[in-house]
Amino acid sequence: MRLLSTEALRPGLKVGQTIYNDRDKILLCEGVEITDRHIARLKQLNIPFVYIFDQKTAHIKPQESIPNTLRRKAITEIRSAFSEIQKEEANDSSLILEKASWDFKELIKQLISELMGNKKLLHLLSDVYTYDHYIFTHSLNVTLYSIAVGIRLKLAPNQLEVLALGAMLHDVGKVAVPKQILLKPGRLTEEEFVEIKKHSENGFHLLKGIHTVPLVVAHCAYQHHERLDGSGYPRGLLGNEIHYFGKILAVADVFDAVTSNRIYRGAMLPHEGLEVLYAGAGTQFDKTIVEAFRGSVAIYPNSLTVDLSDGSRGIVSRQNYGLSDRPVVEVIEQGGRVLEHTHELDLSRNLDILITGCDTTFFTAPKQKTEPF
Repeated sequence: MRLLSTEALRPGLKVGQTIYNDRDKILLCEGVEITDRHIARLKQLNIPFVYIFDQKTAHIKPQESIPNTLRRKAITEIRSAFSEIQKEEANDSSLILEKASWDFKELIKQLISELMGNKKLLHLLSDVYTYDHYIFTHSLNVTLYSIAVGIRLKLAPNQLEVLALGAMLHDVGKVAVPKQILLKPGRLTEEEFVEIKKHSENGFHLLKGIHTVPLVVAHCAYQHHERLDGSGYPRGLLGNEIHYFGKILAVADVFDAVTSNRIYRGAMLPHEGLEVLYAGAGTQFDKTIVEAFRGSVAIYPNSLTVDLSDGSRGIVSRQNYGLSDRPVVEVIEQGGRVLEHTHELDLSRNLDILITGCDTTFFTAPKQKTEPF
């Protein structure tokens, strides 16, 4: 199958992988022929990419990071805790968070076990979900990214659990931000941005007094927007003034933010998100952490169409663990000619060939007439 931008969908294409929302309700089943109505609905729900069936590449499958049941459980628990805190009648948020922290700790152990037992690159783009609140999905994704980076950095098991709890709760302060600001479709005013920025302090004050939560978890909420050069907020900390976990969360938070579809802008592809991190490596982000992130996450996900430096074009078919920019590619075009018989090219063994571009609109502007799908 192939990965296609929702903006590039056209009627008649077939869904390659069932699309769910975050309540596990099926939106479109695998094999369904897409209509104009489906396309409009997918755009309305902010789903950035869809897996499309293609006979030639039917054997290429997306790689799930965690089982669907575990993802559903995680989203449900995060939603439940955050929603309870957000209720006007919830006068004691500390009590709610104290209870939720026990559930989160058990959930985190499952997530860590799953990722440690799965020696593959983290591949969140394969989890095609829509969501009714960005915070819930973002909190889970940042947790998964942080765990993957922590594993690669060889953190001790207890450190990994604390880091993951800090990641899961890093945005809890946003429950105090008015929804009309948090979900505003246009550019924020200066006053609204000031209000948004308060979530770091809100989260710190919510978490610091909870005896079941280590103090460093509160500092994860406080520091995930701090930057090495002092350009971050809320305190403008410099370099080693920022906790190591805060530095990890800064990388994970930014990557998920730019690779997620938001009300006010579209999602970047993972390799574009990595470029954002590299642009700030050494000034805003810790270089070692950025490198660890690069070695943990599938920068070119399975089913993505890529252009290669030798003039060929192919579909990413498999990943090489620790070499996110050197996947295995199923070559479908060579020298401007569509191949009758495709072949695999392992970029980890062909170091003279590079990925030079990606295409999620593969049928809209073809280089030449190709075979029908």
